[in-house]
Amino acid sequence: MNRTEQDIRVVAPAKVNLILKVLDRRPDGYHNIWSLMHTVGLEDELRFELSPPSAGLRLHCDDAALPTDGRNLVAQAASLVLERAGLPADRTMGLDIHLTKRIPVAAGLAGGSSDAAATIAGLNRLLGLGWSSEEMARVGQAVGSDVPFFFFAPSALVRGRGEEVAPVTLTGTRWVVLVHPGFPIETRWAYERLASTRQAVPTLSPTLRGVAGRTSLSWEDVIPLMENDFEEALAQTHQVLREIKQDLLAAGAEAALLSGSGATVFGVFRDKASAVRAQASVGRASGRRAYAVQTGAESVRRTPRRIPCESVDKEPAFPIRSTVRPTPRQTAELSGGAS
Repeated sequence: MNRTEQDIRVVAPAKVNLILKVLDRRPDGYHNIWSLMHTVGLEDELRFELSPPSAGLRLHCDDAALPTDGRNLVAQAASLVLERAGLPADRTMGLDIHLTKRIPVAAGLAGGSSDAAATIAGLNRLLGLGWSSEEMARVGQAVGSDVPFFFFAPSALVRGRGEEVAPVTLTGTRWVVLVHPGFPIETRWAYERLASTRQAVPTLSPTLRGVAGRTSLSWEDVIPLMENDFEEALAQTHQVLREIKQDLLAAGAEAALLSGSGATVFGVFRDKASAVRAQASVGRASGRRAYAVQTGAESVRRTPRRIPCESVDKEPAFPIRSTVRPTPRQTAELSGGAS
């Protein structure tokens, strides 16, 4: 094991579901899903620091509402990595993790899962473990269903409980406006609500079955197919979700959709200027938080800090920077970010 760094930073992107089909219930109690996921430029940031003078794992977060004990997915992921690496923090080393939250919680953007994946990737680098993306994804699967996706981002077709991830190249660029209504939606409740409102489990259309066999798609291919099985069920009890979607479409979005199990609704825009204008108009309503960010791409990503009115070009998930030895993916500061 080659530990060459003492302190590194990793940025953890949010995701949106461009397509989300909720299929049959599995014997383990979870549901099979079929989803096209894509990262977007709203990001949390994590800093990992080895603390040789002391032992133990310590998680610090700038959001006082989030737990920093074993209930947090970051703490769970870190403990699991250390255990599998044969380095229990309570006996052999000290580790401090500083989490800066910008992605809203319980918002359908997988912020907690992305943070967990970033933790696995960061510790893999910090501790010189040499794990592949596949190995890290297997560790992540034990933490949460959405975690494996982030090791194959920016775009992938995700099936099963979330463990079957097939990277997809999404050609072209788009901007999205993420609109959070100001309240969370609990995932378990969302699944219960969906089950109570539909008569039968849907099957995949021939069109979606055809998409499953492709490794490259364009935005022109995807936009007409965008759908989310949760959307109508949740809009019946949360009318504001329907209102936000209508507002985004009226502001010029090519398409608008609920992400995940909510509560964020997002609109897809052709360019930065139209997205920024929509963010200003749609986000004006009381209680809403709106973010205009670019979708995942294969170029250098920079780290946002403040509430974003824009974002920047992106690269595949988890660029890492070291305070001891800079990496080729060292990130630069940019105005943007979240609450």
